[in-house]
Amino acid sequence: MLRKFVNAYTDRFLSRWVVLAFDFVIATFGYLLANQIVSNFNAVGFFLIEVQQQAVFAGVAYLIGFMVSGSYSGIIRHTSVEDAYKIIKSTSIALVILLFCSALVYLSGKYELPIYIPRSILLVHFMVVNFFLIGSRFFIKSIYNRIRLKDHPGKKPILIYGAGSSGLITRQTFEKERDGNFYVVGFIDDNPSKVGKTLEGCVVLSREKALNPEFIKKYNIHQVILSIQKLLPSERKEIVERCLELNVKVKVVPPIDRWIQGELSSKQIKAVRIEDLLQREPIRLDSDNIRRELHGKVILISGAAGSIGSEIVRQVLHYSPEKVVLLDQAESALYELEMELKQNLPKLFDLCEVVIGSVSDPLRMRKLFHAFRPNIVFHAAAYKHVPLMENNPYEATKVNILGTKTLADLSIEFGAAKFVMVSTDKAVNPTNVMGASKRVAELYIQSRMMRARVKTQFITTRFGNVLGSNGSVIPLFKKQIEKGGPITITHKDITRYFMTIPEACNLVLEAGAMGNGGEIFVFDMGESVKILDLAHKMIKLSGLEVGKDIEISFSGLRPGEKLYEELLATKESTKPTHHPKIMIAEVSSHPIEKIESGLNDILTLINASDDNFVLVAAIKRLVPEYLSNNSKFATLDLKKAGNE
Repeated sequence: MLRKFVNAYTDRFLSRWVVLAFDFVIATFGYLLANQIVSNFNAVGFFLIEVQQQAVFAGVAYLIGFMVSGSYSGIIRHTSVEDAYKIIKSTSIALVILLFCSALVYLSGKYELPIYIPRSILLVHFMVVNFFLIGSRFFIKSIYNRIRLKDHPGKKPILIYGAGSSGLITRQTFEKERDGNFYVVGFIDDNPSKVGKTLEGCVVLSREKALNPEFIKKYNIHQVILSIQKLLPSERKEIVERCLELNVKVKVVPPIDRWIQGELSSKQIKAVRIEDLLQREPIRLDSDNIRRELHGKVILISGAAGSIGSEIVRQVLHYSPEKVVLLDQAESALYELEMELKQNLPKLFDLCEVVIGSVSDPLRMRKLFHAFRPNIVFHAAAYKHVPLMENNPYEATKVNILGTKTLADLSIEFGAAKFVMVSTDKAVNPTNVMGASKRVAELYIQSRMMRARVKTQFITTRFGNVLGSNGSVIPLFKKQIEKGGPITITHKDITRYFMTIPEACNLVLEAGAMGNGGEIFVFDMGESVKILDLAHKMIKLSGLEVGKDIEISFSGLRPGEKLYEELLATKESTKPTHHPKIMIAEVSSHPIEKIESGLNDILTLINASDDNFVLVAAIKRLVPEYLSNNSKFATLDLKKAGNE
């Protein structure tokens, strides 16, 4: 009956004037109680007219305090520490008024006036009023929560991971949602001193007790909310994967600086992304070294509108360059980046110069270098999609090889201090046109360092797949899940290395700063990830089941695709640098004459032949380790083997 009454009137709030009247009554009768406490409960004093007059006067003084502080305006069922602070503030104001009035009467000697109240009674009265006002509010809140939220039909039980301030605010957020679908069963915390205690009526559990099949089944836990502001990626991964094993959904509370006007909304609590599980510990950069390298310099970033290029732009701007030239041929993407920078970094945008152009256009690039004379070039422009480039070798060669040669030659001609090229793990023992074209580009910029009197330092950075980049497998899987499946995977055993975009760009800047020229820097990509496992986790994170809600199908390897990516060729090894995540690949050297001769053959064919097989054959001669996989160009390898 009581629950039905509360549920029926839960959307109605008590008038603040009713609350004010209630507080006035508490303050008035609280004085009578205080008088009795001080007089050792002498019942005669309770009925004395002067005591009753003093009670009314004290009530009026507290009424003034309530009006000044606004302590009566809060919603009682959502009482918080802030409300308790307002009550103490209002009662303190009243106490000051009463003490001041009593002092005036005391000095005048007219003790018979009702506004003269002994200090002992005033202090006891102050404590009594605070006790009843604060206690009554939290008591009503507790009763409301027990009736309204506990065991409420239709509400799903959840756990909050983190028994700190963020966890408490998260719980209060769910309580405030009148139409919410969840109620909090308890907290999980790794601090042994908190385990076994209760917070606002909810028990604090250890991870071992809460995240086990028996507990989850007993309380029918629907989901776990991660509400720890400082949680290492490795710890988050461990917790989330444990929840996924138990078929429990996981959501995460955003950082405090992203709360709307400092307050958390349940709509901001989002499901954990697969990217969060693939992240590693934060990279510590030598910011001073990078700043010395970039401060006051003109920086050219090719491919500036791409996933990697745009992040390099964002990071470079914070190191006080003289100018940053944003170069890309993608008009729409470059426009979007321009608008983003104007909105998010309006002061730094003044350092930017946005240029549309293709790196494969020598005339356009010469004009650009002549106009801006860049000190440092970050070359991120490239065609990177393996199947597309397998069908379009001409474009891969023109952009990835000719474009790199054009920028490298102009960097030397116009005296750039450094040229940093963003390469790929697909350039290692390439099995496709895209990877082979990047390997040729690597060879060419290395050959530039072999020439005498070349002052430009050429540096290569090599890493694997980037999370969230255009064409990445994760956005594709997300779209397939949203459509109800199936998720398509080329092979059940295929694996890939992954790195976040900011992480990759951090390491590019660090490598560029530490490089002296001629190095190929490879990054610590962590452990290789099995794509099938990735798909399973993404389906579970979406609250779905493999085979029941979403199917997984295998389409077979695409032309040029590898099962396993490599960061080093078979004959390559690495040596460490001062940064634990950056190593230098010790690669076998190629005669400069062979590189230049092979490259001239390739560039001649770009202008003279439209035969893709002839063009790819020329690339294979320059890169003998390039063996096509699942591709029409594999016939060239068979002919070569037959000739040998």
